[in-house]
Amino acid sequence: MSLPKNLIPLILIIIFAGCSNQESTPDQLNIFHAGSLSVPVKQINKAFLEIHPGIEIRAEAAGSVACARKITDLNRPCDVLLSADYNVINKFLIPEKSSWNIKFAANEMVIAFNKESRKASEITPANWPETLENPDIEFGRSDPNSDPCGYRTVLSLLLAEAYYDQPGLADRLLIKDQVYIRPKETDLIALLETHVIDYIFIYRSVAVQHDLKFIQLPDSVNLKDPQLSAWYKTVSVEINGKKPGEKIIQTGEPMTYGLTIPLNAPNPDLALEYVKFLLEAENGMQILEENGQPSLIPAKTNSWKNIPQPIKAFARP
Repeated sequence: MSLPKNLIPLILIIIFAGCSNQESTPDQLNIFHAGSLSVPVKQINKAFLEIHPGIEIRAEAAGSVACARKITDLNRPCDVLLSADYNVINKFLIPEKSSWNIKFAANEMVIAFNKESRKASEITPANWPETLENPDIEFGRSDPNSDPCGYRTVLSLLLAEAYYDQPGLADRLLIKDQVYIRPKETDLIALLETHVIDYIFIYRSVAVQHDLKFIQLPDSVNLKDPQLSAWYKTVSVEINGKKPGEKIIQTGEPMTYGLTIPLNAPNPDLALEYVKFLLEAENGMQILEENGQPSLIPAKTNSWKNIPQPIKAFARP
């Protein structure tokens, strides 16, 4: 079937426009990052541009699994990936799309709320399970299949069930309020601020950055303490894998952020400069710590031999 001649130019324009959106220029950085890094990444980008004027930074926030799938499934150009879980890089990108992974920051799970939240004056680190089970209370969480905060919420609930000795607690809370599940944890903030829901499971750093009230969970529940690694490993959750229908098991472990430069990064040299700036104690890591995320530099990695020489010092074998 032949197309009308007057439609051909329009189709070509659409095709080439679509292609141009996927291209990258020598002075452009494409950064995919976890939603929980939105605030510090914006500040880091501003500071980086002060010493690299003329550079364009395109930063996209999403759940870390969704970020990885932009690279693996959609072949989107990416120069730097900043994941809220270093395991996302190991499981989704290495070895086909990346060859190394640097752990750079920590975090912990909290339950955030505001002064308008029902039971706000009564909720404590001891009674939050009963508070959230209350049928008059509504809470939100992110999607375990697209966001590490989502599966970390599930893991924390499973740990809480054992810690508080309340059989069935995790299932009861995971069944409740599923209408408020969102793609990434930062999507929940608007629901909280507009009083649609009362509480959200979220990272401590995000709660700090948005001036939210929050209760700190016991270390046995919050996935914060490296010394409790063996305890965290007693729970696990099944999430979607790389391919349709594939499932992978995510086991509980201390919360660790990771970063990498994909093998096909359009601007690898500029990406390397950016990563170096981010990992420097007086630059990016200072900004992260000011935003509630402790530094893990230098942390052990299994891919140390593949890390580019200019940033090797930020990890250890």
